[in-house]
Amino acid sequence: MKKIICLLTIFLCGISFAQNQKLIPIKTDSIAIEADAFVGFDGYHNCFYLKNNVLFKKTESALLQYQNLSLGKISKVDILNPLKVVVFYEAFNSVIVLDNQLNEIQKVDFSVLETPVVASAVGVSGQNKLWVFNSMNQQLALYDLNSNLYQNIGIPITDGIMDYQSDFNYFQWIDKQYNWMVCTIYGRTFSNGTVATDSNVQLLSDDKIMFFKDNRWFLNDKNTDKTYEIQIVEKSFKKMYYKDQILSIFTNQGITNYKITIP
Repeated sequence: MKKIICLLTIFLCGISFAQNQKLIPIKTDSIAIEADAFVGFDGYHNCFYLKNNVLFKKTESALLQYQNLSLGKISKVDILNPLKVVVFYEAFNSVIVLDNQLNEIQKVDFSVLETPVVASAVGVSGQNKLWVFNSMNQQLALYDLNSNLYQNIGIPITDGIMDYQSDFNYFQWIDKQYNWMVCTIYGRTFSNGTVATDSNVQLLSDDKIMFFKDNRWFLNDKNTDKTYEIQIVEKSFKKMYYKDQILSIFTNQGITNYKITIP
């Protein structure tokens, strides 16, 4: 009996320690920009943002921009591949692919495909493909930019999509029941449980999530079932963005970058 009590005490102390571990970021620099929305940094640390429905790319030596008045409001910009930036215009069911100078190199109109598609989510996948969520049949698909092949994968998404992120191998989303769902490029779909909030969330990988709740920043690791508090000064912000161990906080004053090592 004493042995059981001892083991239980160690277990509960371990949980408490894991929940109270803190990550202390180090401020590196600040960037002053006037923007309506912050997209993020690409792999070369170029800054992307939106102002008056114009996409801007700020490099060390230049400020590039792209605008397409005929397609209306920009719904989402995917900068996962710096050489092929994907701009999604949901109202016109279209995608524009840009090169690294923000020159238009390809247009995809989902309305003219053989398979009826109404795209409500689009992201970059591997092997020159796009993730596409078709709201007509509630089905996720992969679209090949070279062959124009459109292929349904995974199971129908019955609970809708509130927020989503994607990379070369995974499409992840938070549904209307606050479930964190993941689909691989091979169509395997699984749940990572529920999320603690419905806003200010970034899905860092298929097992790590960063979120803001009760005026505090947190990182949750599903593999180890540990939650870390991130000690950040900013409590009023528009967006957070994490990439390559840099956490960027976008506020009315601009962007503040922090170096942070995630376990």
